[in-house]
Amino acid sequence: MLEKVSEKFHQFIKIIESKFPQDFLSQDPHDLENYGKDWTKAYTPNPSAVVFPRTTQEVADFLRLCSQYEIPVVPSGGRTGLAAGAVATAGEVVLSLARMNQMGQVDTLSHTIRVQAGAVTEAIHQHCAAHGLTWPVDFASKGSSQVGGNIATNAGGLKVIRYGHTRNWVLGLQVVTMQGNILELNGALEKNNTGVDLRQLFIGSEGTLGVITEATLKLMRLPGPLDVCFFAVQSVSAVLRLFEEARRAPFQVAAFEFLTENCLKLVTEVRKISSPFQSFYPAYVLLELERPESLQAQETLEAWLEKLFSQGLVQEGTLAQSPREARDLWSLREGISESLSVRGVVHKNDIALPIARLEPFIREMYELYQRQNHPFEIFLFGHIGDGNLHVNTMKPQDWDKSLFFEKCKQADLELFSLVKKYQGSVSAEHGVGLVKKSYLEFTRSPEEIAVMKGIKKVLDPQGLLNPGKIFD
Repeated sequence: MLEKVSEKFHQFIKIIESKFPQDFLSQDPHDLENYGKDWTKAYTPNPSAVVFPRTTQEVADFLRLCSQYEIPVVPSGGRTGLAAGAVATAGEVVLSLARMNQMGQVDTLSHTIRVQAGAVTEAIHQHCAAHGLTWPVDFASKGSSQVGGNIATNAGGLKVIRYGHTRNWVLGLQVVTMQGNILELNGALEKNNTGVDLRQLFIGSEGTLGVITEATLKLMRLPGPLDVCFFAVQSVSAVLRLFEEARRAPFQVAAFEFLTENCLKLVTEVRKISSPFQSFYPAYVLLELERPESLQAQETLEAWLEKLFSQGLVQEGTLAQSPREARDLWSLREGISESLSVRGVVHKNDIALPIARLEPFIREMYELYQRQNHPFEIFLFGHIGDGNLHVNTMKPQDWDKSLFFEKCKQADLELFSLVKKYQGSVSAEHGVGLVKKSYLEFTRSPEEIAVMKGIKKVLDPQGLLNPGKIFD
């Protein structure tokens, strides 16, 4: 890997300083610390420099120079990932897209917009909302995440059940390869049946194949009125039966979120807010619905809710009566991760299962942790509508961190073996990065990994782009 004191590196820095704008490169310790990491806390950032291009041509010129001098590069967006996919740990140069944040005009005829990779997700939403349109990719980190990172990780989020992953809403990409070649992939075409769709290779590749610099995004009309309900139920089985009922209902499910009793207790205690109910229950569901466009919409919703109670499917429930109440209900779900971090040290896992196998998987998962006989408390929540579970393990107060993480590492091997048994994925929406690299075989076959390595070899033959991520 890169030696900071090497003569080659000094020559490389001198060329950067002479051929690029004065503010293009930084070796300021604060910048190295800030841009060398993401939200993953288990790795110490150690980049040699950070560069801040403003144009695709600057990215191309920079990567070409890096190839010439064999300088490894870590692409960096909003750094909100939890798999260490944007961490520079071994002297790499970080390529930050933060200054490439321009957004073009909204095309109201084709419902598209062209943006640079550094545009912040929430800024895109606000930019498009003025035209009654939106890019329907949404998650709790939308105020910090950037579109290039969203695309590079094929981000999921809160409404995958309604709109699918990021890749469903990307028409075209501009990508720069490690050799400095600029690829324009698919433009703004809805249909293009001319061979392999290279655009899809880069979506979800975690910056290992090329640097995404611009994207043409597909937009949709802003949804109409949304109804937000919060239900208390007796079991995971009841959660899944409620999900089935919601899918049969005469309206569109926009989100279907699940959390356990201890998650709700945690959020209400840490944030010092009240629970919607006087009693606590084993599980809870947050359901967001798109209200049908009919005069009888309210009556239809009320009749459906009454049916849930008459069937004994839900024990208690509340329906938001205002946008503020809706936000308050959403905060009970979205505030879990932050509340966990406030409470103590947490080991996080982000897994996915076929929806039909969630119930037996969760049952076996709890049995697994009980067999291990560790004093761990498991906080379970997730996007039930797309099979995505977030399994969070809290460190016992009297345990040393190193012991805790060592035990979690051992437990993960059994957990991922169980995921494999149920034909799931060890990473549902945060990617592989460094965190899940050693567990890739639990989800991908040797043949699949060989194909992925072959693609990497073609596009990045020197192995300089985001090295060590996904696989070695």
